[in-house]
Order: sequence, then structure tokens, then C-alpha cells
Amino acid sequence: MSNQKEVILEAKHVTKRFPASGGRVLVANNDVSLKFYKGETLGVVGESGCGKSTFMKFLVSLDTPSEGEILYRGKDITKLKGEELRQNRQNIQMVFQDPTSSFNPKMKIRDIVCEPLLNFKRIKKSEKDAVCRRLLKMVELPGDFADRYPHNMSGGQRQRVAIARALAMNPEVMLFDEPTSALDPEMVGEVLTIIKELAQSGMTMLIVTHEMGFAKEVSNRCMFFSDGNITEENAPKEFFETPQSPRLKEFLSKVL
Repeated sequence: MSNQKEVILEAKHVTKRFPASGGRVLVANNDVSLKFYKGETLGVVGESGCGKSTFMKFLVSLDTPSEGEILYRGKDITKLKGEELRQNRQNIQMVFQDPTSSFNPKMKIRDIVCEPLLNFKRIKKSEKDAVCRRLLKMVELPGDFADRYPHNMSGGQRQRVAIARALAMNPEVMLFDEPTSALDPEMVGEVLTIIKELAQSGMTMLIVTHEMGFAKEVSNRCMFFSDGNITEENAPKEFFETPQSPRLKEFLSKVL
């Protein structure tokens, strides 16, 4: 990407260490640095356990690195606390692998989608139904789904509700952590279609995925995570067709 583009989010020398038995130390991320530019989609691929999900948690302040900085519009969000941290969560939203675990099974979809808006006093309770229906339409779900409970929906539909809830906050950055890995194969396409539409709309996004064809199609840049760091980065065509590092070549030979 050109340096003339606007940097929204940046990781600088991010490292995460975890204590292990026997006095050992496990390194999940090792000196990770990257920039997110406004309006681009980053596709991140890599083997399970390579540190991708750990890194994603830093971006939404669900964890803090042992070293390094996460800058949102120039401000280190790893140092935020209290109300300042709470307010910043509106700017960067994340969609997880399995939305069911983040849904209250006793809440209707209307309440699930609109709960963040009410918490930040963006809407009144009387506006919930209209707002929810508008957000459901954005993810191609019928408005009457607002009256359903999570267990009355398919996995793909629940994941689209999770996307609607994230979009409700009108975030500047959207993160997707393997959004289709918990879905049955026939439901994967419907979720990928929504994410592709968001990419085409100019939403700034980072997508961790095992769907290589999708990553190639939708991304402006692709990155390979290996041993806790980014070991290769390139435009999608070059990334998939002419990989440079032996580790990426080996990885792609197994998944393509």
C-alpha cells in the first residue's frame, strides 16, 4: 500500500510471552509490526497455533502485549484504562469464530444487536425494533428475525447477527477471527458474501481465515503468520502464486 494512504491502526514491535511449567516461557507473538490503512482489507493466514488469534485480541483490547504498542490514530490503546478504554471499544469491533458463546440464549435478537447501542446511549429503547431491522437488512436477514432467539437460527444466520451487532457501533475497523471455521460447509458462503460486500464498501478490515480462495479474492494485502510473526506479506496474486519463503510455500502446498 502507498504511504500516502491514511494509517488508522498500527502495531509496533508487539511481543507476547506466557509463563509455562518448569520455568519456561512461551512466545505467542514475536516482534510483530504492521500498519492498517483506511479502506483496505488485510487477509491473514497461517497454521493453527501460530499466534494470529493472540494478536487479534490486542487490537480489541481483550489482552495486552508483553512489549510493544498498538496505536489507533496515533494513540497507544494498550495504555487505556477505565472509561477511556470503554469508549475506544466502539472504534474497533471483532467478530469471533463462534457467535453462540457471546450471545445470551435468553435474549431476543433485537436485544442482542441493540445492547451495545443502548450501553453507549446511542439509541432509545423505543428505537430498538426499527434499528435492529435496519441492521439485519444490512446482513441480508429478514426484519422479523428480531423476534427470534439464537437457538432458532442456523449457524450462518447467527454469525450474520454477530456481524450486524458489530456494525451497529459504526466502527472504523472490523476484525474477523476465522468467521467461518465453526460453520457447516453449506453455511460458509452466506457469511463470506456479507464480508465481501463490506470489503467492497470500503470498510477497513482484517480477516484471519482458512479460506484461501476468499483471502485471495477479497484482500488488498495478504500476510502469513508463522512462529508468532509475519514472515511474508504481498499482494494477493503474488502471495499465492509466487510465495518467497519456504514456510509459506509448504503451508500453501497443504491447503491449496
